[in-house]
Amino acid sequence: MNQPLAGVSAAKRKDGSTYFRASLTYRNKHISLGSHDEKEKAHEIYCAASALLKNPIRLEDYTADSPLPFPKWVSLINFRDNGIYLSSPIYIRPRFFYYYFSPNEYFIFDKDDLFYYSTRKISRRGGHYFVADYGMQVNIMSRYGIKNYAVEGRDYRFINGSRNDLRYENIEIINRFHGVTAIQEKGRTLYQVKIHVKGYVNVGTYASETEAAIAYNKAIDLLKKAGVDKAYTPNYMEGISPDVYADLYHSIQVAPSLLRYRSE
Repeated sequence: MNQPLAGVSAAKRKDGSTYFRASLTYRNKHISLGSHDEKEKAHEIYCAASALLKNPIRLEDYTADSPLPFPKWVSLINFRDNGIYLSSPIYIRPRFFYYYFSPNEYFIFDKDDLFYYSTRKISRRGGHYFVADYGMQVNIMSRYGIKNYAVEGRDYRFINGSRNDLRYENIEIINRFHGVTAIQEKGRTLYQVKIHVKGYVNVGTYASETEAAIAYNKAIDLLKKAGVDKAYTPNYMEGISPDVYADLYHSIQVAPSLLRYRSE
């Protein structure tokens, strides 16, 4: 006679085959741990989870041969230590939290971002990190003012040098706008503007970031009138009234080559 195993329950698939679910209850919360085709393997998952909750096992003690997947390992340890169960692989500290991908791969986020990342899975593709947000794949760097085309060191930098530390205090945005680069000239900061046609075309150098951003927009309009069929993204100018924008737009000078440019 088969003896029941703790933490294991049998279930049926649509095709009639049997599989085994592992689960446990801790601090009055029922937690699903996963499933397996073999009852004994499901029991191993349950035993590993129970040991994790009862003993001072650390995040870094995880090994690849554990019956538990690493994200569940993180969730259970966070629940044990902090009393909050999150399905995401998050470990909470007093003023920030870790989002883990593996024992040695993680991001550090501000506590204010906890709800956002506890309800969304971070996916990785080609060195970029995304979350599904309202049906769209959103690059998480955009939450910190870092645009898709931005270059580290030129457009933004991590103050403490760590690319894993995405706390707001660690991210400095150097260039906020398309086509604009801050440069130092004779001890003062100026803003150089370039726009890409077939190669980069100089638009001009300006005293303020706002003027530079509007100059880029003006360059887009001139190129479109010249027959350049390219999907440029204009700079969105927040906090400027339409009248002020129009005055600046008409007064800002751009390179004469743009005024003469004609598409071939």
